[in-house]
Amino acid sequence: MKRLALHWQIMIGLVLGAIWAIISSYLGWSEFTIDWIKPWGDIFIRILKLIAVPLVLLSIINGISNLTDVSKLGRLGVKTLGFYVVTTVIAVSIGLGLVNSFQPGNKVDPGKKKEMIANFERNLEGSDISQKLADKKSDAQKMKEGGPMQFIVDLFPQNIFFSLTNNILMLQVIVFSILFGIGLTLIPPEKGKPVKAFMEGANEVILKLVELVMNAAPFFVFALLAGIMAKMAGNDPGLLVDIFAGLSWYALTVVVGLLILILVVYPTIIQLLVRPLNYRSFFKGIGQAQIVAFSTSSSAATLPVTMDCVKDRLGVSKDITSFVLPVGATVNMDGTSLYQGITAVFLAQFFGYDLSLGQQLTIVFTATLASIGAPAVPSAGLVMLIIVLESVGLPAAWIGLIFPIDRPLDMLRTVVNVTGDATAASVIAQSEGEIRGINS
Repeated sequence: MKRLALHWQIMIGLVLGAIWAIISSYLGWSEFTIDWIKPWGDIFIRILKLIAVPLVLLSIINGISNLTDVSKLGRLGVKTLGFYVVTTVIAVSIGLGLVNSFQPGNKVDPGKKKEMIANFERNLEGSDISQKLADKKSDAQKMKEGGPMQFIVDLFPQNIFFSLTNNILMLQVIVFSILFGIGLTLIPPEKGKPVKAFMEGANEVILKLVELVMNAAPFFVFALLAGIMAKMAGNDPGLLVDIFAGLSWYALTVVVGLLILILVVYPTIIQLLVRPLNYRSFFKGIGQAQIVAFSTSSSAATLPVTMDCVKDRLGVSKDITSFVLPVGATVNMDGTSLYQGITAVFLAQFFGYDLSLGQQLTIVFTATLASIGAPAVPSAGLVMLIIVLESVGLPAAWIGLIFPIDRPLDMLRTVVNVTGDATAASVIAQSEGEIRGINS
């Protein structure tokens, strides 16, 4: 009998994980799930992050060192950043259009809203939310204190070995990889040959590790989702219902915006600009990466799978894949930017604060710039959201209201980010004549 495709196995793992979390909550087994099942999901994320950094380092060095024309690197850089900035602006604009149309902050029942605000203010002091908020505000303040050029300064590592041990510093790894690759192309071939051979061999080892890990992904994904939901619900499955009921219009607005990006914006770009692909073949090719992105909530952790899908299934060349996707995993945050725009206006509506057109345009500008520096890790958008809120004079403490439902929304917006990365790679490969189309 023909074996079920891996992406369907992963999807089944997701569904079974959700079912197990609900059943274990009803039966009072959530502690067992958190103690004995969730750790396997944590191991999955750790392995993917372990693979991600050397994969970025080796793939970019290999890609650049194989370029016969170094000027192509600059061309790819301009195209990549240009594409990501344009789609980020589109994403934030869609988010603001939806939140002003739906007005989710004004649709919450007044009695329920009063109760939520009272509970929020009462539980904020001394709570886990308070500590999380303090941590996020501290991170955001450090970013703001650096000045307008700090982001450029932070691109360049002082110690590459330190950067290699921290996924949040992925941009520094990318910059080092680019510089190393350029240096490798400029030295005499006979001196560079053993270095290139080592890099190519090491890259093949990492790719084989990706293959091995993905074969076990259905089980890991089951454990990951079961653990996340069990931690949210505890032994009270009704808690999940209560949380989503109070913020249902907000969650719906975010989900609609993210679905517009996934199902309308990106497919339209593919249909118009990438001849070897249509939207069906595109989604068929990247489905596996989307599922992993949903389960991990991390573009960086998903990067090995995204690169595998784009190169082997969409037929994008190794050079384009090795450059565009690592950059996208840290720079392209379309889903996060849309979420930030919607959340800022929702919180203003919820707490009775009117934002002017100028303030909403400030949100577009700030969210676009903030997305460039957002680390590709779970809930990084909350740090960026503080900067967006404070740019229009809104209290950062308000984000505590959305903490309970941030993780499921984070899972979906990571799918958008990864889909945007694959779209960018396909478009840029088409412009360079380096895409052969779907390979099933």
